[in-house]
Amino acid sequence: MHINELVELDGRAVAGTVDLARRVRPGDLTRPTPCADWDLGALLAHMTAQHHGFAAAAAGRGADPAAWRETPTDDPTAAYVAAAEAVAAAFAAPVERFVLPEVTRAADFPAAQAIGFHLVDYVVHGWDVATALGVTYPEPDEAVVTAALHVARAVPDGAARTVPGAAFAPALPAPDGAGALDTVLTLLGRQPR
Repeated sequence: MHINELVELDGRAVAGTVDLARRVRPGDLTRPTPCADWDLGALLAHMTAQHHGFAAAAAGRGADPAAWRETPTDDPTAAYVAAAEAVAAAFAAPVERFVLPEVTRAADFPAAQAIGFHLVDYVVHGWDVATALGVTYPEPDEAVVTAALHVARAVPDGAARTVPGAAFAPALPAPDGAGALDTVLTLLGRQPR
């Protein structure tokens, strides 16, 4: 897939999460999420920090741990929207490689692979936010979900997913007749409704 197409697909996935984040009210921040260790406030803080980290990585500063740190805010929704805009702008510039210490400390990644990681994360976290809010997930379009499925199938499974702080829970079996989105979710340890 051409990098420009991948950036466009990622942008559509992120736009869906922005729409969901705008529905979050202060009283929602303590709602549980499918991410066992995070309530909705912690999930939004994580998503915001990841946008900042990926934007820094696109600018050649991904190795700086400060770029990935969560920062407290009085308005998590506004912080999330601003971070989403920042990562979109960063991905619009030509980038060849990303250093992603959140994935591994020892390697950098080609831009297409790194943006693929970002895309799948925001497809899944969009579903997490919708689930926490108790609303129907406005499923991304077929091209976005297909790209996310390609990435999700490449994520290694096994014992590394059971350690504290693992990016994803162990894969679950997909339900019979599962569509692409449900397959993405189960591959990354979520149980679709």
